[in-house]
Amino acid sequence: MKDARPSDGLPFIKMHGAGNDFVIIDSRGRGAVTTPALAAALGDRHRGVGFDQLAEIRDVAGADYALDFWNSDGSRAGACGNASRCVADLVMSASDSVSFVTERGTLGAVRRADGLISVNMGDPILDWRGVPLAEDADLLHLPVAGDPAAVGMGNPHCVFFVADAGAVDLPREGSAMEHHPLFPNATNVEFASVTGPDRLRMRVWERGAGITLACGSGACATAVAAHLRGLTGRHVTLDLDGGPLEIDWREDGVWMTGPTARVFDGWLTPEFIAAHP
Repeated sequence: MKDARPSDGLPFIKMHGAGNDFVIIDSRGRGAVTTPALAAALGDRHRGVGFDQLAEIRDVAGADYALDFWNSDGSRAGACGNASRCVADLVMSASDSVSFVTERGTLGAVRRADGLISVNMGDPILDWRGVPLAEDADLLHLPVAGDPAAVGMGNPHCVFFVADAGAVDLPREGSAMEHHPLFPNATNVEFASVTGPDRLRMRVWERGAGITLACGSGACATAVAAHLRGLTGRHVTLDLDGGPLEIDWREDGVWMTGPTARVFDGWLTPEFIAAHP
């Protein structure tokens, strides 16, 4: 049997942030390679590699790099906070800060003194057209059973505040809300409960991915909604299924901080790539 070598195929890196797992492809110097078919095939945890999202690093003028995000079903994601932190951790070398371009615009990330990576996810979108919603509505009290809030963080988010997030039937409730008519582009769905001063327990159903152990943009949206509803301050800790994330809504944007882990490096065979153009 012929051994595959890195030069024979496409290198990738597997990372996760608080259990939110990613395949990262560095396309700098050769051009973007990801297609919907390739993203969906790679996202298959049985026949591919498996991930919640794929992040592709691209060359760009005016910043250190650009990032494109893909969900495990092959659809595009507008933002991915934990993947942004993972990539920042990966590419930081001489400097402890980077700037990068996403669909949200130019964002930044830094390595804190404690080694954790913080990313600025930008200002929350608090206009119904920007989220987007299908029609004008009170974003803090949507006309939906359960009285959720809507916040845009590059992805649309529908946030429910409940007595016990751990007791929510996430597969049923999350999948039912993902394609609600009020969200023309579908939505991520978060369920959160207040567990202490400036502390929340949150679980998430991500559009195009389903249940994930953590969601960075979802944690940001939940923190923003909690503050606007008077439940917390602007600096909160969220306990997700994969671990804690720290959210700080500052004047220059919503900053998210948490752990990252590089799991393994691999490469895709030319045959796999050719089968999923």
